[in-house]
Amino acid sequence: MRRRHFLLTPLLLPGLARARTPPRFAPALRGTPLAFPRDHGGHAEFRTEWWYVTGALDTPERNIGFQLTFFRTRGGSAESLDSPIAPHQILFAHAAVTRPGGRLLHAERAARANLGAGFSATDCDIHIGSWHMRRGGAGKDEHFRLRALDPAFAFDLRLLPTQPLLLQGENGWSQKGPRPELASHYVSWPQLQVDGQLTLDNATRPASGRAWFDHEWSSEVLGDGGVGWDWIGINLDDGGALMAFRIRDARGGTIYGHASLRDAAGKQSRFGPQDVQFTPLEYWRSPRNGSNYPVQMELHIGPHRLRTTPVLDDQEIATRRPLPISYWEGLVQIEGSLRGRGYLEMTGYAEPMRL
Repeated sequence: MRRRHFLLTPLLLPGLARARTPPRFAPALRGTPLAFPRDHGGHAEFRTEWWYVTGALDTPERNIGFQLTFFRTRGGSAESLDSPIAPHQILFAHAAVTRPGGRLLHAERAARANLGAGFSATDCDIHIGSWHMRRGGAGKDEHFRLRALDPAFAFDLRLLPTQPLLLQGENGWSQKGPRPELASHYVSWPQLQVDGQLTLDNATRPASGRAWFDHEWSSEVLGDGGVGWDWIGINLDDGGALMAFRIRDARGGTIYGHASLRDAAGKQSRFGPQDVQFTPLEYWRSPRNGSNYPVQMELHIGPHRLRTTPVLDDQEIATRRPLPISYWEGLVQIEGSLRGRGYLEMTGYAEPMRL
């Protein structure tokens, strides 16, 4: 009986801690200056954070999509526990490869910080087991290194910047709703040159292409009525970069929207909610949960009229750790007044998004 009590105690401690003073999360404040490489690192005082890389390869085959995302979440239930392995910070990661004419392959990892996983507070350096994302070097030698290993696929990639960082919103402060507290700090790095190795079908081959890096941290994004978002990050064929998103309600209406466009010469234009529209054109129904995802959309962004086309309809990611969640995350091409390739992400269609 005593041994059984000992085993159950760690499971009960988070619940006991939750009954104490609720945690205080840092807000994303307008006017906060960002500094690098420090702000490539983790921000443990915020509720949630992610480091997100998506890309399109042209070798070994054209239009192979890949993504690796590390998430950090501060649940708040273990704030009062004084232990290096208490679940103060939970890390999880999703990796995927899309092959045109084939199927989406994806894998996931999850662990608590200091127990099989960790992140740096001074630079981009995050890992769960053998999976990692790291920034290194300086000047012309600056790069990111991505590594994900799974029985179904693997990649080991080096990403080289060809353009400066892109601070989204107002110098990295990105509003997500009508209230100013609905916001994040948000940094992108488009048009990253990709080289490395990709393993598919038990064969490892050289890989090259272009990628997009996002780093975002916040404590409150979805306000009352928000169930999810639609987002795109597109490396344009002419060297420019386009990011756009909208926050959706349960009926598919837009609560808030924003977009930024940086042309090949480096000029950045921003578009407010009145200038950003996502209009569904064609849907794909998930055989896993019955959700309808608008995999083809018409986008109105300022003067631009665009259409998205996925390289594969079924690019839904269904994960189990740390909680079950399903969302659509896939490589698309856009055509219209702007052309390019990148990723479309759609959340909150299977169930309301929980952050």
